[in-house]
Amino acid sequence: MLDFVALAMLGVTLVLIYSVYQIRIRKRPRLHRNIQISTAIVLTITLIAFEVDVRFISAWRDLAVASPYYASGQVGWWLMIHLVFAIPTPFVWGYVIVMGMRKFKSGFNQGTYNRTHRILGRIAAGSMFLTAITGWIFYYVAFVA
Repeated sequence: MLDFVALAMLGVTLVLIYSVYQIRIRKRPRLHRNIQISTAIVLTITLIAFEVDVRFISAWRDLAVASPYYASGQVGWWLMIHLVFAIPTPFVWGYVIVMGMRKFKSGFNQGTYNRTHRILGRIAAGSMFLTAITGWIFYYVAFVA
């Protein structure tokens, strides 16, 4: 499951870039909305499966002990850094999606919420990107090195 999530985050990052491209360049708000909602659903299911696996099925610490970074505490340190971004990200992203659905019911319109949505969307995207980067670093120091 750890391998799958590490690889899946690459795909998610590319899909989110494509989604932003659809709204910013192509001006296709419905496609942007549908990609965001679909990706959020898939990530929620994946996150639940991942947490069940990590907490109840696989003993990730037993696998990470072989890492040269484990004894020095770097594995735990990178996990904490990763969690700083990973925990708030679904809440921020969820808020952006819910508010976008509320404020843009009739599709894309120039209104007062556009700027707020763009700023919050950038924060959510940045948070997702940092979650992916720190997750890959954690994965590397714990399981690859």
